[in-house]
Amino acid sequence: MKKMEQLYEGKAKKVFKTDDENLYIVDYKDDATAFNGLKKGQIAGKGVVNNKMSNFLMQIMEKNGIPTHFVEEISDRETVVKRVEIVPLEVIIRNIAAGSFSKRFGVEEGKKLNCTTLEYCLKNDLGDPMINDYQIIAIGAATKEDLDTIADLTFKVNDVLKAYFESINIELVDFKIEFGKTPDGQIILADEISPDTCRLWDATTHEKLDKDRFRRDMGNVEEAYAEVFKRLGL
Repeated sequence: MKKMEQLYEGKAKKVFKTDDENLYIVDYKDDATAFNGLKKGQIAGKGVVNNKMSNFLMQIMEKNGIPTHFVEEISDRETVVKRVEIVPLEVIIRNIAAGSFSKRFGVEEGKKLNCTTLEYCLKNDLGDPMINDYQIIAIGAATKEDLDTIADLTFKVNDVLKAYFESINIELVDFKIEFGKTPDGQIILADEISPDTCRLWDATTHEKLDKDRFRRDMGNVEEAYAEVFKRLGL
């Protein structure tokens, strides 16, 4: 497969066309950002961890009946994925109060929520504001049928991830995922699942093993990513 022109460069990845119109190549970077790009830096080796971890977890999703964009890992940082049109929503699951949820609602960080919550943020240049189902449908970002499918798949992703991370003594606090539509209209899991997009705490010590270490200047960021990588057996 031949890597062609670059289509897109985001905060953490580059996307390239290939000589197959239905396949793209994603190239993971070590760049790190937080607070909608206001804080920038680098996390050594992050691209490798995120690429391999995301591919590993995407394959677990596939085995559990959740369709994904994953096709083939071709290097430590590069993966072939299905061409999709990204649904312009960040889909957020919260199992335990943390981060902006704790700040917005005055809930102590670390409190287990009475039920899992599902939130949406609109992907745009206005700071990715929170948005509800009615607003999403009203502006045409997705249809009700799209949202029903996305919600159903997202809760399934949560069930699979929680069980897997529990098996390696990690609490899945919350995570953000994205979905895309294939040319034939199927909604599938896209983007990535990594310490960039998940809050992961050691289940015994509650030590943070994710990008919060970068956001909050806690240090040992590379070591935290490496620890998750090691527990996954990668």
